[in-house]
Amino acid sequence: MSNTTVAQRPAFSAMISTPSYQKLINNTIKDPNRARRFVSAIISAVAVNPALQECTPQTILSGALLGESLNLSPSPQLGQYYLVPFKDKKNNCTNAQFVLGYKGLIQLALRSGQYKRLNVVSIKEGELCGWNPITEEFSIIPIEDEGEREKAPTVGYLASFEYLNGFTKTIYWSKEKMIAHADRFSQAFSVGPVTIKTKNGPVTKVSFADYEVHNYPAKDEWLYSSFWYKDFDGMAHKTMLRQLISKWGVMSIDLQTAFEADATAESEEYFEAPEAQLPPSVPTAELPPEAPQDTMETAAQQEEQVSLNDV
Repeated sequence: MSNTTVAQRPAFSAMISTPSYQKLINNTIKDPNRARRFVSAIISAVAVNPALQECTPQTILSGALLGESLNLSPSPQLGQYYLVPFKDKKNNCTNAQFVLGYKGLIQLALRSGQYKRLNVVSIKEGELCGWNPITEEFSIIPIEDEGEREKAPTVGYLASFEYLNGFTKTIYWSKEKMIAHADRFSQAFSVGPVTIKTKNGPVTKVSFADYEVHNYPAKDEWLYSSFWYKDFDGMAHKTMLRQLISKWGVMSIDLQTAFEADATAESEEYFEAPEAQLPPSVPTAELPPEAPQDTMETAAQQEEQVSLNDV
């Protein structure tokens, strides 16, 4: 395993430095400073993450370029997007996939200029006094002490927006409904115990209820690398915003692009390893406040197009 990792690290660094890759990057990212920062960021990401090192270089670059074209920050602290390894069973390889974070989704929505307010929150036990799904009227008394609120169990999730013209929309899901959603749509998540096959033999994943109280062997931590285990509330917030915006919200071209890429990611199977993130040390202050729309299309029209399939 270590021999494979060592062999792949210089391979990606060398490949991204080739003229064909450099031309693709420069055609997509017109600013030389941004291009250099971008290359440095993804080389660092591959170097420090063994799971990402096993991904095909083309998919690493493709996912990172998508994030850059949407002007989303690679900083994991901001949580706007991630690069996550996925198993491609058909081609027997591992691909890196762009995964949109819920904070990135909020950023893209707000850039449309149509929203006066957009928010999603976890509802803690005892806070929800009433919810009418017909009129979308709700009554919540938040726990005032933030420390106590953090400790309180989550019972549901509420997302809402208001347009500048006054139109509002609110949705609420119980935590049970969210767990059922994750169990249905994520191949890496299971609400109940399940036995899976590995190269070292079958292993059992405990139920989600047992996982939440840490009732599983520490050596099996790698089995629960899916975001639905590691950050259930974060994934729940993202799901609520997707449901809210995709059905009732205004969607810009950038937001549609991110949704389509993220939908592709959710239909694949998570690679059972920690997610790959671009390092937080990369400066982001030089980025302009908004990314130009259709950046990659514009670059293709103005320059000779270089496809990832050709490099």
